[in-house]
Amino acid sequence: MRALLQRVSHAKVEVEGRTTGEIGQGLMILVCAMQGDTEAEADKLAARISKLRIFKDDADKMNLSVTDIGGDCLVVSQFTLAADTSRGNRPGFSYAAPPEVGERLYQHFSEALRKLGLQVANGEFGADMNVSLLNQGPVTIWLDTADRA
Repeated sequence: MRALLQRVSHAKVEVEGRTTGEIGQGLMILVCAMQGDTEAEADKLAARISKLRIFKDDADKMNLSVTDIGGDCLVVSQFTLAADTSRGNRPGFSYAAPPEVGERLYQHFSEALRKLGLQVANGEFGADMNVSLLNQGPVTIWLDTADRA
């Protein structure tokens, strides 16, 4: 699974003029299930994100996790994280999991974060969404469960 995290002061997602999810300080998480991903990857990604130390401590160092600060997570599905731009000018998305698998893993990922004690708000899978956020830092981190460097 792939995720793009942004450390935020607040974030909100709307679908057709209605708010589906909104958070204060925490993480905006754009997430994409890839071909071959399973619940194990979703659990691994959730655990990694819950412990990632990207929030400032009293000494102004990035030493605290979203769990440490009692922050929230706004999780939004984004299949375009699977974009293949290696050929031509039009991205391909064949590396993304099929929609039914993607939705199942998106829901599982959100639930895995909740089981780790985080408050989670969500976008709406497959919908045309408007996302607004205030990125703190800015801090933006890319994670992929396939990366093991």
